Amino acid sequence: MSDQSVGLVVGTVDSTPLLFSVALAPGQYLQLDDVVVTGRTVPGFGAVLTSGVVTQVVARHEGATYGSDVFLIADGVLPAQVQEIAEITTTRVEPECYVPPTPGSPARRATGEERAQALYFDKMDRKVPVGLGRDGEPIYLNLEFLDGTRGGHVSISGISGVATKTSFALFLLYSIFRSGVLGKRSVNAKALVFSVKGEDLLFLDHRNTKLDADLVAHYARLGLPAEPFSSVGFFAPPTPDDPSGRPFVAGRTSGVSSFWWTLAEFCSEELLAFVFADAEDERNQYTMVIHQVAARLRREATPVGDGAVMVDGRRLATYSDLVEFVSDRLSDEDSRRDWAGPVTGVGTINAFLRRLRSSLKPLRTLVRGDLASTAGRRVSTEGQQVTVVDLHNLPERAQRFVVGVVLASETARKEQAGAAGLLFTMIDELNKYAPREGSSPIKEVLLDIAERGRSLGIILIGAQQTASEVERRIVSNSSIKVVGRLDPAEAGRPEYGFLPPSQRQRATLAKPGTMFVAQPEIPVPLAVEFPFPAWATRASESAGDAPSRNGSVSQDPFARLPAAPEDDDAPF
Repeated sequence: MSDQSVGLVVGTVDSTPLLFSVALAPGQYLQLDDVVVTGRTVPGFGAVLTSGVVTQVVARHEGATYGSDVFLIADGVLPAQVQEIAEITTTRVEPECYVPPTPGSPARRATGEERAQALYFDKMDRKVPVGLGRDGEPIYLNLEFLDGTRGGHVSISGISGVATKTSFALFLLYSIFRSGVLGKRSVNAKALVFSVKGEDLLFLDHRNTKLDADLVAHYARLGLPAEPFSSVGFFAPPTPDDPSGRPFVAGRTSGVSSFWWTLAEFCSEELLAFVFADAEDERNQYTMVIHQVAARLRREATPVGDGAVMVDGRRLATYSDLVEFVSDRLSDEDSRRDWAGPVTGVGTINAFLRRLRSSLKPLRTLVRGDLASTAGRRVSTEGQQVTVVDLHNLPERAQRFVVGVVLASETARKEQAGAAGLLFTMIDELNKYAPREGSSPIKEVLLDIAERGRSLGIILIGAQQTASEVERRIVSNSSIKVVGRLDPAEAGRPEYGFLPPSQRQRATLAKPGTMFVAQPEIPVPLAVEFPFPAWATRASESAGDAPSRNGSVSQDPFARLPAAPEDDDAPF
């Protein structure tokens, strides 16, 4: 056995081209996720290297029969030997001659070029670093499975608050944008992030006060600078009952734009369907009333003033006015036929009206005709690389409305612009918007993105606690699957069949920052540890040095004024 070997291929356990075991030599060890390579000579092919990842390690006393023998062995009464055996799952055979490793062949820990070959990194023309492996070396994703070239979309699953799904998704975006892997395409690459958990994502452009030398070194190992996001735009809903429409946020007082839709836009773009965005709505007969009323509003509404509309001689300036107007038209026997259709029953209309009236409180701050229209009022990814839409202060129904309308708008914009630029769309709690059962306007938009989005340059990054509750077609269309800490019951679901049994068990124990990443080229998911965010994740972590959208640090607007003399008293 050579000096570089860690052991020999076992002969007492069947060795196959896809799975083999290695007995470790004294003083050597292998841990889970280590990369191992062994070779043999095959007539007609020459040297064949079989590489794999350690998926299980067992230790036992050879020579012992009963469990109590361990005490006799420890006292030196019973002769026995401790033996560790590592199970190796094959990742690559080069050249492709699928023969089993022969018992007694030396096995060694793969490093350098052998490690890159074992994990197909040598075949990746464009590599995205996603973290460090158990050996402290970088782990990469193939950009071709992220940008739509050979696949697209990312599915991230794990327990809320422990699996760090959002943190990993943001780091993945940061790595894509800052690693240089996009080349010239980085100019037109955008990210749209929906934030539903507090104001944590409103400080992506602030340096984290916890950034230290070790963290900088961690980023350096991955070839990344340890910096905050340099080009970020923030949007938040307007404060309820505030006539100025200032953004409804508390932690950040500047750099956040309010967003809302005017009544004129609501009518002309037929946004009424997104008011009824719950999955159960599609199973009810009043969906035909929705489309009938939306079409009528599009035809009849005439814009007046700051987003208000005139319909049938009646001026509507608030969402309350609109709801009341539609209720009046559907309650009146003379106008009901024109607004709901000639064969629609009263029960169906009443069901529609109940749902419409219940939307009044959630949506009255988002659909307005009483606010002066301002530049940048509508959510758009045009002016910055990363766009954060803060939804945490909105009721769940309003969150659905915003997600549905914004996604539909951005999808339409991308269809017109073409697939030259990339749009990464990050959605947390995906199971709320695309549940396994039922149908809704939002779910249809997400399904369209999952099945057709990569041809348009739209890549979905979905995070959820339970992949088993998300629409199957969305999960199955995700080329990259990522798993953090899992609930034991959830880990047994068939949606996690890509994880080997040992990794399923480990996923129930994974600590924050550890993720299992599966990609099409590598048969075994790889365990990675991604670094702590270099950007602030809350107001208390902010160093207060947010860069401007062109990447430079914001300057104090009063810095160029002359300093006041020390003895100059205040004039009051």
